[in-house]
Amino acid sequence: ARYASPSQLGEDAATPAASPLAAVAGLGRFRRGDLIHRLLQILPDLAPPDRPAAALRLLARERDLTDEQRAEMTAAARGVRTDPRFAEVFGPGSRAEVALAGTASKLPAGLAISGRIDRRVVLPDRVLVADFKTNRPSPDRIEDADPAYLRQMAIYAAVLAEVFPGHAIEAALVWTDGPKLMAIPELLIDQTLAELGRAG
Repeated sequence: ARYASPSQLGEDAATPAASPLAAVAGLGRFRRGDLIHRLLQILPDLAPPDRPAAALRLLARERDLTDEQRAEMTAAARGVRTDPRFAEVFGPGSRAEVALAGTASKLPAGLAISGRIDRRVVLPDRVLVADFKTNRPSPDRIEDADPAYLRQMAIYAAVLAEVFPGHAIEAALVWTDGPKLMAIPELLIDQTLAELGRAG
């Protein structure tokens, strides 16, 4: 099998140029996304009482930010973590930066993938996965997301379905530019895999 990163299979991902209006008072949209990404990586793995202090320590290193900006980013990260649709992927038993390698019957013949999932949790009947997207404006609808991102998550879902038979696989993109969380419908995942099969 030829191994590929899901992101390599989606090198057509659009990367728009930064707007000169994006930077305001020391905090550009892209930099804000990067910092929220770091908060979402670190905070869920800490005990709840320790999270506010950890967020404060992380953002205190950014000396040009105001207290209001630090508080806004911390609140934004908390809003994503507690989104009822996917709160469990940031909850007890969840894991960050999970390596995943393998193939699946729904992938093109001879293709195996090797990648890393930002967040994953295995529940008795389902597996939830979320991937963070930074430095790109987020669409209003998941159907309008960059096809490369949908392809990446569809590939993860296909491989995880083989690893965890009998579990429903639910995937979402977390746009740190918002931030906001968008679940990916199963039908859209199936359509994306079908398109990948035709292209492969």
